[in-house]
Amino acid sequence: MAEPSPYTYAQAGVDLDAASRLKDQLGPIVASTRRPEVMADVGPFAGLFRLHGFRRPLLAASCDGVGTKAKIAALMGAYEGIGRDLVALNVNDLLTVGAQPLFFLDYIASHGLPPEAKLALVRGMAEACRRIGCALLGGETADMPDVYRPGDFDLAGFVVGVVEEEELIDGSAIAAGDLLLGLSSAGLHTNGYSLVRRIFRVGIDEDPHQERRRLEEYVPELGCTLGEELLRPHRCYYEEVMAVRKMVRGIAHVTGGGIQANLKRILPPGLRPQIERNAWQAPPIFHLVQERGKVPEEEMWRVFNMGIGMVLVVEPTLYSKVINQVPATVMMGQVVSSPS
Repeated sequence: MAEPSPYTYAQAGVDLDAASRLKDQLGPIVASTRRPEVMADVGPFAGLFRLHGFRRPLLAASCDGVGTKAKIAALMGAYEGIGRDLVALNVNDLLTVGAQPLFFLDYIASHGLPPEAKLALVRGMAEACRRIGCALLGGETADMPDVYRPGDFDLAGFVVGVVEEEELIDGSAIAAGDLLLGLSSAGLHTNGYSLVRRIFRVGIDEDPHQERRRLEEYVPELGCTLGEELLRPHRCYYEEVMAVRKMVRGIAHVTGGGIQANLKRILPPGLRPQIERNAWQAPPIFHLVQERGKVPEEEMWRVFNMGIGMVLVVEPTLYSKVINQVPATVMMGQVVSSPS
């Protein structure tokens, strides 16, 4: 009986040499986001960040992923944008408490994802971090054959920030009569893609050539191809929030669960949001999703952001000051008492 052939890690689907080469290429990209507080270059097992200049600092942290929007990015071969999305959605969560982002880490898990694609993902993250002065402190790139199908990947991010204790935004001061000001989204952002992919039959593991053709189809209602629309960036609201964070009582990032559910997360007991749905026009993609999928109206509002990516809760007397700093807001409702 012949002796079994010896196995190598590369034959099992993990190429250590390729991983080493990738790390060498990632170094300069990560270094481009460095802040003075970063204490070590890429390579150590843990990143170090010196915290100074605060009186009573509170550390804030958030973790989230891009969900199945990654399937669309893989089909389109468009990776940098999804990297930017990852930073934006995590930073937006951090901003809801008024925190300044300090550093970001990423986790890329995949099987058979080309090194160029991994580099593009990190380039996108680095670009987004540089825009807001956040350090890309490190991350992990895991090759996981048998967990992911060839070409599939998952993307998660972790952000840490800081806020002075007296400047914390926790929603506790919100009162009935406060105004709800919406900041527009750039479309779907990163939520609802499991439903959207099925409606448009893309990223559902059919024939990839057919799926790409559907994504490359020009859709008159959208004014662009379906793929371009589905890869519109998840907006980062850093500049808007930093401009008004000392004038707002609460901030909600509208992600999975829609406007109502995310607002309820920040409202004190006995209060509820009263939304005027006709106060703004949802982007065309939402109408197309509803029409093509025959999605009930209430399900649309429960799943999607419907054109509002972040909501600021503002005391009426400060309304004019807030919109002076952030003119592109939508007066979308108010906070009212909730029956006991």
